[in-house]
Amino acid sequence: MDNTSRNNYLYIATILALGLMFTGIIISNTWKKVARSNVTINVTGSASKQIKSDLGIWHGGFSNESPVMTDAYAKLKESNTKIKNYLVSFGFTEDKIKFSAINTTTLYEPTKGGNPGSYYEGAGSTQSGKILGYRLTQDVSVESADVDKIDKLSREVTELINQGIAINSVPPSFLYTKLSDLKIEMIGLASQDAKVRAEQIAKATGDKVGEVRSSKTGVMQVNAKNSSEVSDYGMNDTSSLEKTITSVVNVTFSIE
Repeated sequence: MDNTSRNNYLYIATILALGLMFTGIIISNTWKKVARSNVTINVTGSASKQIKSDLGIWHGGFSNESPVMTDAYAKLKESNTKIKNYLVSFGFTEDKIKFSAINTTTLYEPTKGGNPGSYYEGAGSTQSGKILGYRLTQDVSVESADVDKIDKLSREVTELINQGIAINSVPPSFLYTKLSDLKIEMIGLASQDAKVRAEQIAKATGDKVGEVRSSKTGVMQVNAKNSSEVSDYGMNDTSSLEKTITSVVNVTFSIE
């Protein structure tokens, strides 16, 4: 074999050796990247925000009774008018004041040996069959975006007692009607918090946070202000004027 042929073989062998070496490097780096791509970090992010209810609903009930049904009805209508006038004077328009249908209860005298002066509602074995009178009951409710006024009404409506009306006031309900829109914002804030947490953990180990691999949104917790109560099904407080909404998101990131 002459020198020229020998040199050609050496040249080709060198090229092949370099090719195999670079191929090995590429394969090695590829496997490292593949293995690295399987490394992830799972974090939970949360976000809270103070909100104020924008809709208030108050409920109350009142009744009148009399031995004669027409008299009981007349008394109830009088109470109805006084209550309506009171609520209008409080600042509520008539279209926001709702009265329920009237419920009628017949009052029976107890059987012999029963408690003196007592009565029984509806027919039954404990009453003698003699009708003592009738009780007429009606409910009233007010709905308004002026939640402070609803709150004040719930505490002052018993002033109607001075007008001879024994009204039963139920604690008001306070709602936040834009909750659906706010949930989207809160999920975004919780996701941002999750990324910050992941970056802090990765930085401590000299790594970087990559793309999102998976995410899961937890239930929303709407609590009374300063309350930390939670539920697996989510909280939805309706008793408090001011509330705290909390969102939780679980996110898995890749590590680079």
